[in-house]
Amino acid sequence: MRIGTLLIAVTLLGVAPARADQIGELTKTLSSSSDKARIAAVVSLGRLNDRTALKPLVTALHDPNPQVRALAAAALGKLGHKAALPALKAATEDPDDTVRARAKDAAIAVAKANKLPDPFPPAVAVAATPQARKSGGSAGFGRQAHAVENHPDVFVTINTSTDDSPGTKTDKKARTTHGDILRQTFETSFRGNPTVTMAAAEAQRWGLDPRHLDLSVTKLDVAQSGNFIEVEAQLRLAISDNNGRMLSFVSGGAKVQVPKRTFDARYLPALRKEALENAARGLFDKLLTQLRDRSQS
Repeated sequence: MRIGTLLIAVTLLGVAPARADQIGELTKTLSSSSDKARIAAVVSLGRLNDRTALKPLVTALHDPNPQVRALAAAALGKLGHKAALPALKAATEDPDDTVRARAKDAAIAVAKANKLPDPFPPAVAVAATPQARKSGGSAGFGRQAHAVENHPDVFVTINTSTDDSPGTKTDKKARTTHGDILRQTFETSFRGNPTVTMAAAEAQRWGLDPRHLDLSVTKLDVAQSGNFIEVEAQLRLAISDNNGRMLSFVSGGAKVQVPKRTFDARYLPALRKEALENAARGLFDKLLTQLRDRSQS
């Protein structure tokens, strides 16, 4: 029994310093002058899923590169440690749209993981009644603005979600998986936003016209960039009305990098997934602005 205990102790002593050394090295890399090196370091810290990475990830929320800040926020959300909440809430005031969105999503995820109250409770809005908006009437008796419950102002339906990138044209299963990842990421973002509904009954209640989305992966490439392996995802989001008339497009993407020396081809599906999710989340605020503008036009 004592021998077993000794073996366990030796094993633990062998693992813990190795993990601590790894986090220490990655933390030092966050001070590098290279954006690529800092991006790779914050991605690696997030993948460790180790609570001792909390402090360097919080520090990375103040990095000069917005991509590093956004990745740090997302990593803190996955880590789920409640000590990150104050820093994440502060990051929702970041000048970069993507960082603000990631920080808000992460703060909500941390609060849920720790069974804490919603860090961004919906406020009571002041708006005209649905009848007044439909009739186009001005404020006056029976139509004046008054306090109402917070409600959605955009109704969204996702028609299609496909991977049309040249790099995966021959892999039907992978293309289907990538389309599903795209749809699920946007659906999760929509459902987590109180200003958006995907329910027809709720849209009818508030007099909202549907906006239809066709989501497409236009690029999903793997390439070497210096000492890093880089996965790049580019998306094209088409918005149309209920009659099928095209209204506008939103496009953009994201990259995920890992050091070449630690790269393993078996990680490619996970890296592609991460790149797709980052691209989708990065475009969410821009897409929402377009949907809202088109809904009010």
